[in-house]
Order: sequence, then structure tokens, then C-alpha cells
Amino acid sequence: MDDEPVSQDILKKYVGDTPTLHLLQVCNNAFEASEALMQHQVDLIFLDINMPKLSGMKFYKSLNNPPYVIFTTAYPEFAAEGFEVDAVDYLLKPFPFDRFLKAVNRAMERIKKPDNQSNAEEFILLKADKKLHRVNLSDISHLEALGDYVKVFYADTFIIVHDTLQRLHDQLPKNEFIRIHKSYVISTGNISYVEGNQVKIGEREIPIGKIYKEAFLRQIRQ
Repeated sequence: MDDEPVSQDILKKYVGDTPTLHLLQVCNNAFEASEALMQHQVDLIFLDINMPKLSGMKFYKSLNNPPYVIFTTAYPEFAAEGFEVDAVDYLLKPFPFDRFLKAVNRAMERIKKPDNQSNAEEFILLKADKKLHRVNLSDISHLEALGDYVKVFYADTFIIVHDTLQRLHDQLPKNEFIRIHKSYVISTGNISYVEGNQVKIGEREIPIGKIYKEAFLRQIRQ
């Protein structure tokens, strides 16, 4: 829900470029949004906080069993209030596609549908080479930092993503991926063996940094 045509156009384009999202309706105010929620099963809404007549925040607080929400606004002072209602994320206008994508990945991680998707493969969306790649988490063996880029190894190939290792690690399940070095995050499910200060992942031997070793050994023992 957003009452600014330019913002609406940007969101529609971003949603259209994201395979995991399906746009049901664009609403200009809280009344249109209320009607849309009654007519459709909605998992996620993008909601502008600064709306006429009834603010996006007040509208969201008024909902019973609300869907997940990502707030958008040009006013950073509203961010704290957004997280009080357990918002998935808070996007400050104008936001680039990669920041939008990070928020969507967070939403996908939180949306649970055990009745009909209990066996569905978990995945993450990664932008590389001007394409949006759908990468199954179980296929990812490890991540390697390359300055402001990250090399993501999966299914006998790799892609290079314009992001930092820490930000990308934050989007992955912490019980499945662990940082073992300033330059490496590994999938615990793809470990062949640990020997000394090395971890064998597929054909690669990856070093374990001293400050990460204790936490790493504790996690794999659990």
C-alpha cells in the first residue's frame, strides 16, 4: 500500500523482477487495502507508513491476524515503531533492488506453510551477472569473501554477488551456515571432515580462523 505513483511503479517493477513474489493488488489507502485483504489470501504486504487519513502503522495495528509486513517510508524516524510490530524489515526510500531483495529473503525465511510445503526446498535469491538466481540452500557448500563481493559455491558451480560476507551470512539460517574465518562461511551439512585448523568441503580445504574455532567446534558437536 502506497499513495505515491512513483513509489508504486518502483515496487511493481521490483516485485515483477522477483520470481517468488506475485502481485495481487496495489492499494492507494487503508480502505482499499482492507478490502484487498478480505478478498485475497496474503502472505506479505509492502506498506508505506506515511499515508493520508489513516497511517500505514495504525492500519497495520488494526488488523487481526495480519500478514507479514515490510514497511517503506521516506522518514527514518518511523523505523523504531515499525519494528515494534515485528515487521520483517524497514526500507527507507529510495531503496535499490538489492536492498529490496534482502528484505524479501528475510520474509521468505519467516513465511511458514507446513500444511502444503513441508517438503519444499528452502532457497535464497541472489543477484549476479544482471540475473536473479534461485539457489537452494542445500546446494550451497560455502561462501568466500572477495572485498565488496562474495563468491557463492553451490552445485559444482559458483556465482559472484555484490555484497559483503556478513550481510549475506545474515540472510542464511544460522543453524546451517557458520562463519569459520574472516573470509569464509560454510554449510555444516556439507562438511566431509575437520582436521586441525582445516575443514574439508567437497574438494576444498578451508582454514579455520583462531577466533572462530571454538564456536565452530561447539556448533558441529551439537
